[in-house]
Amino acid sequence: MSRVLLTQGQFPEALLRPTVKYIARCQLSSGAIPWFPEGKIDPWDHLESAMGLAIGGAFEEARAAFAWLAATQRADGSWPATFASDGTPTTPRAESNFVAYCATALYHYFLCTKDLPTVERFWPMVQRALNWVLALQSPEGDIAWARDEAGAVCDDALVTGCASIFKSLECAEALATLVGDDPAPYGVAQKRLGVALRERPERFDRTWESKARFSMDWFYPVLTGVLSPEAGKARLAARWHEFVEPGLGCRCVADQPWVTLAETCELTLALLATGQRHRAAELFGGLHDWRTADGAYWTGYQFVEKVLWPEEQPTWTAGAILLAADALTESTGAARLLTGAFQAPALEEDRFRSMPRVSKSPRTSKSPLS
Repeated sequence: MSRVLLTQGQFPEALLRPTVKYIARCQLSSGAIPWFPEGKIDPWDHLESAMGLAIGGAFEEARAAFAWLAATQRADGSWPATFASDGTPTTPRAESNFVAYCATALYHYFLCTKDLPTVERFWPMVQRALNWVLALQSPEGDIAWARDEAGAVCDDALVTGCASIFKSLECAEALATLVGDDPAPYGVAQKRLGVALRERPERFDRTWESKARFSMDWFYPVLTGVLSPEAGKARLAARWHEFVEPGLGCRCVADQPWVTLAETCELTLALLATGQRHRAAELFGGLHDWRTADGAYWTGYQFVEKVLWPEEQPTWTAGAILLAADALTESTGAARLLTGAFQAPALEEDRFRSMPRVSKSPRTSKSPLS
């Protein structure tokens, strides 16, 4: 397949309509969207897929995805980190960025549709979820990555997870404003988290090996707006040759010969957030050789062995493809949500900077991403 170079106003409808339909075919009657038929379900990837549905105009299916989430929310506001294909939870552990992502997805849906009644319907779900997340925020601003099976806080933080939550707090603030609730708690929490991400690296990976080898740790603070476009551009340039395989895409981890489509789509968004539109279009344009006849996309490509690996076609990869295509073409009202302009830190952030710092503790906990 020849490269597909997208420009503003030219959404590739013929190419990506089957991709929207693929996600919709995988969606269960309950509204849940598994990774693939008979695959597992997790809240974050379920919502990434729902965002792809909204971009494609499958609004009824997107609402069904929110309804499933509302039906499975626990009394404390969280969700189990994973479910089996039949919707049965497979772990009681809850992860903070998974729980927070409902705010991003619901605001994305609103920007696509301007459907305020649906926002009002699901705002209580989002509010409960964010209350659970904010209870995990430390005095220094970082947010713990999870509560374990016993309900105890897993007291360490992930750069990628917290960067994702940073965007979710921005969206929660916007949603609260839409429905007439107080947006201040979400804005204050986001400012505290931003200070931690930009200025307190010692708050992350305190008890396990650094996740810096993962490309998401490299680009997520850029695409979620934690960094200014100028700082984000410098961050991407500093490790570009570690993570980007020319002509193929973005590696999942720096030390493995494996490019993955979802990470490449997210790097496309980060490039757009830093004003590098041509480079973003070039990077995204080479992904469609890994598209199947029914519109799905393979997870990734191991370029030493020259094999597709794993042999899976995740719905969330399809969702990431649609998000990147929309951002490049600016076809929906949500196109700039993940590439929006950085908001300069408010003066009130100074009071968060004055808090004492805590040094790293010994590496004793098992990594959640190992």
